[in-house]
Amino acid sequence: MLTYDVKIWSIRKRPNRAAAYQLRWRVGAQPFSKSYKIKAQADGRRSELLSALRNHEQFDTETGLPGSEVLAAQSPTWFTHAREYVAMKWPNASAKHRASIADALATVTPRLVKDNRGAPVPKVLRAALYSWAFRLVLDQDGELVARVDAEEAPAAIVDALDWISRKSVDITALNTPTVVRSALDALARKMDGTAAADNTVNRKVPVFSNCLRYAVELERLASLPLAKVDWSAPDTDDEIDFRYVPGPLLARKLIDAVGEQGDRGRHLKAFFGCLYYAATRPGEAVGLRASDFTLPDEGWGEVVLSSSSPRVGSGWTDSGESYDSRGLKKRARKATREVPIPPALVRLICDHIKEFGAGEDGRLFRAARGGGLLSKEYGDIWKAARRSVLTPHELKTPLAEVPYGLRAAGVSLWLESGVSPAEVARRAGHSIAVLFRFYAKAIRRNQDHANHQIQQALEDCDGLDDR
Repeated sequence: MLTYDVKIWSIRKRPNRAAAYQLRWRVGAQPFSKSYKIKAQADGRRSELLSALRNHEQFDTETGLPGSEVLAAQSPTWFTHAREYVAMKWPNASAKHRASIADALATVTPRLVKDNRGAPVPKVLRAALYSWAFRLVLDQDGELVARVDAEEAPAAIVDALDWISRKSVDITALNTPTVVRSALDALARKMDGTAAADNTVNRKVPVFSNCLRYAVELERLASLPLAKVDWSAPDTDDEIDFRYVPGPLLARKLIDAVGEQGDRGRHLKAFFGCLYYAATRPGEAVGLRASDFTLPDEGWGEVVLSSSSPRVGSGWTDSGESYDSRGLKKRARKATREVPIPPALVRLICDHIKEFGAGEDGRLFRAARGGGLLSKEYGDIWKAARRSVLTPHELKTPLAEVPYGLRAAGVSLWLESGVSPAEVARRAGHSIAVLFRFYAKAIRRNQDHANHQIQQALEDCDGLDDR
């Protein structure tokens, strides 16, 4: 139990004893004492206890020590705490988030050490942390454990993890602002010492912060230490640069060019059509099945989106596959999203089903050798289509640089066509806040269109009798 009821007495000298100088104090009703050979040692320790008392620290009635010292004595190292944090987060985290956690912790942990004597090569240490310490697998008993505890790791990996376990600072060291600043600075740099991309920093810092919050939750830290440091993550401009978003004509040309890239291009033409005409994310389009579509002979159809399968890597998924099959982004696991699709996409899907059918797992879009469609595969096709459509000058710009640009083009088209932002957000699977952050310019253009319609209605009323 902790208490403020503390009494510290003066040093007492006891002659004829090896440790003649005795420090005595009381915590609650319990007396404590410690003897020293040299008076300066006793005075120094007394000063430490008095300082803790002046700083309004509570003392522990069982050990007689200030609360901070009790916490330090029971404190694990940062490395141990980080591993426990990974184990806590892993079961409910998506595969992509698991990899992101490991990435952030593998970046900051090498900085949180007592010294660098005998340090392993940085790339080896990072591999040891990212792929072995902060990646979990099932052991023979079906329990989630760190990969290093379930598989035989190379000697260099074992040595690197042994070094970091010995050199890692105690978690209480994070109470020191200079240590926190050092960790934050590490998150802002790449391994070669150059500045990391703003988005990368803003992805890693929340992981570090959340790991510290877990330490507060476990009472390993009294408070979140980030508030002690005047440090801010870089500002990012999330708004899409519409100079490089393809318009309707260019989007159609690019999709048509995909279909001209041999057998694989014809197979993936409808895939890219989904990205544009239905504004699906690539991970959502990868898992589409014929049963997800309503395909009338004429007019608009519909696609029901229910899952996303982003490619992360087999080491981070529960299934061992390279794709992580999960619910829609930022939605409940069983939530669906119905998106009306124009006749152009209805025709693309019908033609695709007629020519290619579906795979054994029911998916419409497949890798060349079967199985889940790989991002590298459709990325290469997109690069080829881009080369065949864009001018040499345009190829040097970010215009339609990645397949995801088709989704941005589709959302922009909806907004500029006068569709309400709320409906656009629903179809795209965005929150309203995210839509306004990323598509502010397109929304403003839509507002100008709305203002023109309102003005026209007002002008039409001029000269009419009041009714």
